[in-house]
Amino acid sequence: MDLYKNLDQRAALFKALGHPARLLMLNLMREKSRHGEELAAILHLNPATVSHHLAKLTDAGLVSAHKDQYYQVFSLRGEILKTTLMEMVEMPQESIHTDASPDAFRDKVLRSFFKRGRLTQIPAQQKKKQIILEHIAAEFEPGRRYEEREVNHLLLDFNEDYASLRRFLIEFNLLHREGSIYWRAEKPE
Repeated sequence: MDLYKNLDQRAALFKALGHPARLLMLNLMREKSRHGEELAAILHLNPATVSHHLAKLTDAGLVSAHKDQYYQVFSLRGEILKTTLMEMVEMPQESIHTDASPDAFRDKVLRSFFKRGRLTQIPAQQKKKQIILEHIAAEFEPGRRYEEREVNHLLLDFNEDYASLRRFLIEFNLLHREGSIYWRAEKPE
């Protein structure tokens, strides 16, 4: 859809749809074209408020206006509303910045919580904790069995609280344990 290739225009459309009074106005204009005073009377709103909402809807391209004697009459531009939500959200790949790393959030979390290879603190937020733990779990060789003291020693290189790290690695299904033997999970569950 040519009109909404611009990200700002798409965002303006969603903002325009994000107010209950505007949604009611669109539904009323779906039945027939209406002027501002008529909408104000139906919705029990101040004409200035209706005018403000109509300006937002017009700017977003959802309604068009034409003069009919003394009144500005507003009509629904139905072709825009026939666009699917996926078409509105989907962006062509060439318009997405190529300099953005797909792992930018992961990299930021690792930079924030690791200093000189040491974990400064265990994050409280689950998503960040998951990233930290996946990074640590990568230090374990796949298929190799570790005794608990080996696991503790390896985790101690990251942080003094090796017991919490060991427990979290198991809780997040990054390490498995049977008795005092540990091994890296094939892939997180």
